[in-house]
Amino acid sequence: MSILLTGATGFIGSSVLRRLIDEGHSVTALVRHPSRVAQVTAAGATALVGDARDIDLVADASEASDGVIHLASAKDVDHDFITGVFRGLEGSDKPFIHTGGIWTYGSSPAITETSPVDPPELTSWRGVNESRVRDALGIRTIVIAPGIVYGYGKGIPNDIVGAPVTDTVPPTLLLIGDGTQHWTTVHVDDLAALYVLALENARAGSTYIGASGHNPTVRELGEAAAQAAGLAGVTGESADASRERLGAGYADALLLDQQASGSRARVELGWEPNRPSLVEELAHGSYAPQRAALA
Repeated sequence: MSILLTGATGFIGSSVLRRLIDEGHSVTALVRHPSRVAQVTAAGATALVGDARDIDLVADASEASDGVIHLASAKDVDHDFITGVFRGLEGSDKPFIHTGGIWTYGSSPAITETSPVDPPELTSWRGVNESRVRDALGIRTIVIAPGIVYGYGKGIPNDIVGAPVTDTVPPTLLLIGDGTQHWTTVHVDDLAALYVLALENARAGSTYIGASGHNPTVRELGEAAAQAAGLAGVTGESADASRERLGAGYADALLLDQQASGSRARVELGWEPNRPSLVEELAHGSYAPQRAALA
């Protein structure tokens, strides 16, 4: 299949691009800046330089493709990009995968694709776009809502690794909040496999939570990072202190207490997330050497 891909130079997108190429698909990567052309070309894609908000450009590129994967989701991008994709794919029954996020569901001990939504202010804008995608006719639309994505020393886990060290004796690593909240997590390469499986097999109107089933507490994550850094342990902080340190909107998202299994994708698509857990990655893997680099 010939796939139009946004976000191909990003953390998730670069992994999805590799997976698409490995599975034999051809990829046109929509990049905003000419400086990104060499990166996507080296990865095996054809670069298309342009703005994801250019409805005519997106419509033409979508019409020329066999399907679209949108990873560069953003508040100021999605409405126009979706409009362009709809124009290009209308009546074709070709696949269009739109990226949502786990935070949409708010705090819950057992999030599924049918759970009520209760997003923090930071991501409250997503709901309208996700509903619009799911409800489209004549296009095989799919929404994927990733958990907190990790791997290769990148992403949100660096807010654990790079947290301040207390001035106590012995020093400890500062947590986000008191650390009792769970994060639902997924390795970036497992997530990439889910995108390709959904592209090839998912039914129209489907939603899939991209979650490995590992739902560690922030305290467990912090303890693994502290161990790797040779620190004595961890120290919690108040929610208000985390908001002041990280910004209220972002902190409120990280303070959500979320757990999910991602079982629908396993049952319906045969997805098998099998990379090391985030706890393992923090303690012994790609994040273990990061503190020195982040200091």
